[in-house]
Amino acid sequence: MPPKKKEGPPKKVLLGRFGTSLKIGIVGLPNVGKSTFFNVLTKSQAAAENFPFCTIEPNENKVPVPDVRYDFLCEFHKPASKVPAFLHVVDIAGLVAGAHDGQGLGNAFLSHIKACDAIFHLCRAFEDEDVTHVDGDINPVRDLDTIFNELRLKDIQYLRTQYNEMEKKTVRGADKKASAELECVGRVLKYLEEEMKPIRHAEWGANDVEVLNKHLLITSKPIIYLVNLSERDYIRKKNKWLVKIKEWIDANDPGATIIPISASLESKLFDMGDEDKEKYLQDVKTTSVLEKVIKTGFHGLQLEYFFTAGKDEVKAWTIQKGTKAPQAAGKIHTDFEKGFIMAEVMKFEDFKELGNENNVKSAGKYRQQGKTYVVEDGDIIFFKFNAGAGLTTKKK
Repeated sequence: MPPKKKEGPPKKVLLGRFGTSLKIGIVGLPNVGKSTFFNVLTKSQAAAENFPFCTIEPNENKVPVPDVRYDFLCEFHKPASKVPAFLHVVDIAGLVAGAHDGQGLGNAFLSHIKACDAIFHLCRAFEDEDVTHVDGDINPVRDLDTIFNELRLKDIQYLRTQYNEMEKKTVRGADKKASAELECVGRVLKYLEEEMKPIRHAEWGANDVEVLNKHLLITSKPIIYLVNLSERDYIRKKNKWLVKIKEWIDANDPGATIIPISASLESKLFDMGDEDKEKYLQDVKTTSVLEKVIKTGFHGLQLEYFFTAGKDEVKAWTIQKGTKAPQAAGKIHTDFEKGFIMAEVMKFEDFKELGNENNVKSAGKYRQQGKTYVVEDGDIIFFKFNAGAGLTTKKK
């Protein structure tokens, strides 16, 4: 008998919403550069005045995800229609200490964070006498503590209310499912209060995750830390706070991504023409970090995309990581999923290297995949499906 296949580690169940219309919110104290960064990131005109709470309603926009693979396919096919993938970004007004109890405009802002699925935490490490700091001086480690605690305390406040309401209902009945949910909420509440860590740091079973995903707690959301430097510090890659910020993140949010940026530099570059921009970057020996930020945010939402490509259209279709071929086909049209027959798949690297689809086929690298195939980022796919009652086969 052949040896049994070794089973890999169990797949970790993801916290959060499922879907492709997920959002990432820009969070931080007032006057750390959030709106300036959002303006450049999304090429929109959000308010950026030097005044706490100037952004009363969250600004939202979609940012195209830069990808050289998409650019290559557009150049190759010269299609009539081009549709990239997008990152949905929300600019959320500044939080302050006590926001979980309604300080500043805290309750509204925290509800906006709860509606997002991941967080860009922008912390300020630049000095500027013309831009006041809500706490009087620059100390990004203190600011990190403030936001970190406010998000945790808001979850505690929410869960206490939920637990008390659930307890009243559960005591009166013998609903096992309700009792299990109450027990889970109690354990999560205890973890937040005693361990003082975000719930995304703990290992939760599948049943726990099912409960947690009903409540969409703020501390379940992944955080990407953006350290906003002055243009000078960004160019010279030095700032007295960088080491301390990394030490804080290693201690409080281990494994989280840290990206130094300069919103002021990015804003300056945005106002330049392409030639002037390239010349300036060469002169000061630095690069823009916007592409990295966008891609990191997109992947932080556990999203990826596959391509459909031809003369009519090149399009990046957003899916969640781990999506199987029929569900990916359903992103194009529900009929594609219902009548799924197969997915004809090329790897982008093979297509680029070999020059065209026929060469990929000749090289034996054009694969026909069935219902269990897990779509990989950057796959070029044509779907075959039954158009109706199994009479016709169509291809997309």
